[in-house]
Amino acid sequence: MAHVDLSSDEHYEPGSLLEHPKTVTRRGLFWLGWLSFWGLVSMWSFAVVRFLVPKVNYEPSSIFKAGKPADYPLGSVTLLSPRKVWVVREEKGIYALIAVCTHLSCQPRWQEKEQIFECPCHGGMFRKNGVNFAGPPPKPLDRARVSVGGDGRLLIDMKQMVGLDFILPV
Repeated sequence: MAHVDLSSDEHYEPGSLLEHPKTVTRRGLFWLGWLSFWGLVSMWSFAVVRFLVPKVNYEPSSIFKAGKPADYPLGSVTLLSPRKVWVVREEKGIYALIAVCTHLSCQPRWQEKEQIFECPCHGGMFRKNGVNFAGPPPKPLDRARVSVGGDGRLLIDMKQMVGLDFILPV
């Protein structure tokens, strides 16, 4: 930083220190203060708004209506794709299989000709009742609880798992 000697008149020019780019003026200090103030106010406002907005995960309900039992003909296997559920109708009744492979969470496909579920990822195979018999899946397909609501339609609860012996008599 250059030192200006004010005692000698030959190097001193009036106003030269005020025109130096590194000189702090009252006006510059004033604007620096205002910018700092409004920066803090905006950060505080953002924090308040973020605090007031709820962090809610809007997931669909785990219980949903799947039509009337008469909508599923005897021997049918129907995929409800938005919910990833297979609704199976047999002589004994109706049950719901979660359409997620127990190996790597792929969606098994129903093979009508062979009457099996086949997983496209690694070749896992499941019988119509959801029991695994080939490939790497470690356990059978999960079954969801099925009940009949007051309006006569099927209610499937995806979060309430039942055993392989559960069948809703219809």
